[in-house]
Amino acid sequence: MFIDTHCHFDAPPFIKHEDDTIARFKQYQVEKIIVPAVGNQNFSIVKSLSQQYAPIYYALGLHPIFKHNPSDLIILDEMLKNRPDKLVAIGETGLDNFIESANLKEQQSYLLQQFELANHHQLPIILHSRRTHAQILMLLKQNRLINGGVIHGFSGSYEQAMQFIRLGFYIGVGGVISYERAKKTRHAISKIPLEFIVLETDAPDMPLSGLQGQPNRPENIVRVFDILVSLRSEPAEKIKNSIIMNTLTLFPRINKMKDN
Repeated sequence: MFIDTHCHFDAPPFIKHEDDTIARFKQYQVEKIIVPAVGNQNFSIVKSLSQQYAPIYYALGLHPIFKHNPSDLIILDEMLKNRPDKLVAIGETGLDNFIESANLKEQQSYLLQQFELANHHQLPIILHSRRTHAQILMLLKQNRLINGGVIHGFSGSYEQAMQFIRLGFYIGVGGVISYERAKKTRHAISKIPLEFIVLETDAPDMPLSGLQGQPNRPENIVRVFDILVSLRSEPAEKIKNSIIMNTLTLFPRINKMKDN
């Protein structure tokens, strides 16, 4: 089986087509997906989706590219307090220096407060990092996270990946490795320890090579897996078994609760 550790199931083309989408990805042995929130505006939506559909788990966080208010952190804390069923992480949060209007100082303030929530509520964290690996590594060294987390949609070097791993983080492997031009990242993913890899699609974003212009879908995790196998030296079955074990270790609440 496969678990997509990062899918925005609350976005088009999935929303209002949930049953068809689930039936489709289950045909490809994708048994579960984690849906991260991006802000207060969709906290209740992702929670509701998890309650309605057995394969759906969720995370709550404040994404760096969206505008947030200090009160959103209070709401986030309140929603984390009761440890709702199927809530498996804090996220998606992080830093993003890709857009010109990026306010890294404000992003960092929200991120550090979510670090505190992750430790307080004993949850892993799903980190978005775009052109900010060095900054996030510095913050993680200064603020150790008890339950670690995952660097979502990793696009970096072997050395950067190993620094994250040494700090207790897993590497989220997605469509980036489908691009031949992503030589640095493909090399990194081919060499890092297998026990720190999890799979994701970031659907409907991050389309794979050859599928540009089309919405990405959770079943494309099978294609990500096949590319990963082509880059690694281990047998496919060993890779698949390890990735499932990695995912359940990183997100232990998936293992501890029964599906709806």
